[in-house]
Amino acid sequence: MTRHRSRWMDDDLDALADLARTFFEKECAPHEERWAEQQHVDREVWNRAGDLGLLSLSLPEEYGGGGGSFRHDAVVGIEQVRALAPSLGVLLHAGIVSHYVAAFGTDAQKKGWLPKMASGEIVSAIAMTEPGTGSDLQGITTRAVKDGDDYVITGAKTFISNGLLADLVLVVCRTDPEGGFTGFSIIAVETDRPGFSRGRNLKKIGQHGQDTCELSFDNVRVPQSNLIGDGEGQGFLQLIQQLPRERLLLGVAATASMERTVELTVEYAKERKAFDKPIMAFQNTRFVLAECATLATVGWSFLDDCIEKADLGTLDVPTAAKAKWWLTEQQNIVADRCLQVFGGYGYMAEYPISRLFVDARIQKVYGGTSEIMKDIIGKSL
Repeated sequence: MTRHRSRWMDDDLDALADLARTFFEKECAPHEERWAEQQHVDREVWNRAGDLGLLSLSLPEEYGGGGGSFRHDAVVGIEQVRALAPSLGVLLHAGIVSHYVAAFGTDAQKKGWLPKMASGEIVSAIAMTEPGTGSDLQGITTRAVKDGDDYVITGAKTFISNGLLADLVLVVCRTDPEGGFTGFSIIAVETDRPGFSRGRNLKKIGQHGQDTCELSFDNVRVPQSNLIGDGEGQGFLQLIQQLPRERLLLGVAATASMERTVELTVEYAKERKAFDKPIMAFQNTRFVLAECATLATVGWSFLDDCIEKADLGTLDVPTAAKAKWWLTEQQNIVADRCLQVFGGYGYMAEYPISRLFVDARIQKVYGGTSEIMKDIIGKSL
C-alpha cells in the first residue's frame, strides 16, 4: 500500500517525518513490550526526544521552540502511529499542555517552563478529571484558596496521562465555589511541592506503556504567580480555546491508526492461507478491506481539511468535535473489522493488530466522549 502524503506537506515537513520516524522506530518501538510491562516509558527517552527538537516544534522560538505550526505536531503524531510506538506521551506534552502555557502564560512562566519542556527536562500533564467528575467540568471540586501570596490546593485527580513522570501539572480547580463556569482557574503545580503525591499507576485495557495515574493535592502550596492567565476565573474559557487542538490531535492519531491497521491487515491477508489459497483471494476479505481502506481515505481528506483550518486559525469548536467524534469512531470500526480478518491470531497480544484494537477504544472517551462531541455538534446546528 502507498502511504498517504497530505497536501499540506512540504520538503521541510518531509524531513521532519524522516527524523520522527527514525526516532520512534529506533528509540521507542524496540522498548514497547518492556514499557508495557512497567507501565511507563523510560524517563531518559523524554530527554532524547527533546535533544532532537521533537518536544517544541510548534512553540515560539524565543522560548526554545521551533516556531512551527500545528502541521509539525501532526507529522510527529502520524509517524509515531506508523512506527507502532504509542507509549511516549509526546503529543499531550508538546502539542497540548505546552500550548496552555504558550497561549495564556505570563512571560516569566513561558521563560521558566517552556525551554525546559522543550528539552525534556520538564515532563508535563494536565489534570481535569476527578474521581467523581468526568465530562461534567462543573462537578470539579478541587479547590485553590488564597493564603497570603500563595494558593493552597486541595483535591484529587484521576486518569492523568503522563501523571507518573510529570514534573509540572496544570491543575483545573475552583477558585470561586459560587462562580459557575467563571469559577474555574488553571494553576501550575510543580510535583516536588509538599503535599503533592501520586497514587496508583492505573492498569488499563490498552495503552499499557503510557503512564496514567491518580494525583492527590493535600494543602499543596504554590505561589499565586503559578496562576495561568492574567486573573482568576479564566480556566473554562482557556479549556474551550485549547480543546479543539487536543481533539484534532486525537483525530490525527485515529486517521494514522486506520491507515496502519489496514496496511498490516493487507500484508497478513496476502500471506495467510486457508483452503490452499491466501485469504486475500476470498471476496469477503477483499470487501472488508475495501471498506476499511475507503474509510481511511475519507478520513485523511477530512483530517487534511481540518489541519489546514487549524493552521489558518479558522478551526472552530464544532468542526473539531466532528473530527474527534467521526475519526475515532471509524478508527474503532476499522480496528474491529481488521482484527476479525486475523481470526484467532488477532486476539494474541504478540500481534500488533491486537494492540491497535485495544488502544483504539479510549479514543472515544478521552478528550471528550463521543456523546459530548455529538452534543457540541448538535447545539451548533
